[in-house]
Parts: sequence; C-alpha cells; structure tokens
Amino acid sequence: MVQIATARPFVFDFDPKTTALIVIDMQRDFIEPGGFGETLGNDVSLLQAIVPTTAKLLALCRAHGLPVIHTRECHKPDLSDLPDAKRDRGQPSLRIGDPGPMGRILVAGEDGADIIPQVYPIADELVIDKPGKGAFYATSLADHLAQRGIKTLIFAGVTTEVCVQTTMREANDRGFECLLIEDATESYFPAFKTATLDMIRAQGAIVGWTATYAELAAAFND
Repeated sequence: MVQIATARPFVFDFDPKTTALIVIDMQRDFIEPGGFGETLGNDVSLLQAIVPTTAKLLALCRAHGLPVIHTRECHKPDLSDLPDAKRDRGQPSLRIGDPGPMGRILVAGEDGADIIPQVYPIADELVIDKPGKGAFYATSLADHLAQRGIKTLIFAGVTTEVCVQTTMREANDRGFECLLIEDATESYFPAFKTATLDMIRAQGAIVGWTATYAELAAAFND
C-alpha cells in the first residue's frame, strides 16, 4: 500500500496494483493559443501552467506501472451524439461542429480535439472519446476499469469544475476511491478551481481527496 499522509481532508491510502490515472481533456482546443478556448475569451495560459506537472505525473505513474487513461471531449463528425441543448446554449462566436482555428470544434479526428504533445498517450494507453462532461457517460470506461480490477482513480486535467469534477462524481457513485492532483488540474476561472477542491474534499471526502504532485511522488518513494 501507498499512503499520502498529508492528503486532504485526511490520509489517503491506495494499492498501486488496483489504481489507474485518468487525464481529462488535455486537448489542443482547450489549452493552446488560437484554440476554441481562447476564441471564447479565456486565458489559456492558466491551463498551460499545469502542463509540466501533468507531464511529470504521467511519467511517475508510468514508471510505477499504473494504467493510464486519457479522455477527449469530442463528437462524431455527423454530430449525431451532440444534443441540441449542448450545441445551442449561450452566445459563443463558434459552436461545436463549426470550422475553427484547428478544424471543426470538438469533432473527433480534428487537430483541435487531439491531446497536446507534452502529455500525449503512448502505446497501449486507452483514449476515451466522450460526448459529455463525464468520462463514464456513453463510453466504455466502466467496463475497462472493471476488467482491470481498478478500485482507485487518480485524476488530472481540465477543467477542474466541469469535466474533471463531473467524472470524479461519476466515479464516486460507482464506488471508486478518487484522488485529484491539485497542481495537475486547472480552470479558466481560478475561483472555480478553489471552490471545486473545497467541494470534493468537504464532509469527510464526500467526493474524494486532493494532494499535490510532490506529495504523491514522495508517497511512492516512502
């Protein structure tokens, strides 16, 4: 067993043999300048700041033999898996499926929907294309984790309050123990990240635990 004594809200124990890392939506359209996120007026440098730590987290988990799963929020080219309620909400300058700076917005196979090079999947790492916020909805993720005997999930990625939190809550409802790495997740809105971390670990880890990359790395070396 590995123990993170300084995890929040209290000590977190996990067995690496039944633990996987899930990296959420580290996609070009969300993180790179000129992508969809920036066209919506967001400061993508906030998300770029976590790339080095997320890359180190990937290397750490790979070195210790943890399965790694990557997700991408994207839709089929014919948009048959895109509800009108998702496409038509708000007043953005570009909508899902529209031509954007890196191809059609959030469409599978387009450059913008792909994962940034710094944290790109390696051979045998599962990549889940998901049509919703959560990685369990309309995907094979639950079956894959069951086949591997996974009981604990470590999370990283973007954005903290949307796709990361949604997936953690889905996982919590399915009985997984969940740990979010604080400096490997980010939001376009710093206050939203802070609030999400508080919500996740409130009331005795109601959704899960949080810890820093350094705390996780130290725990592996203890």
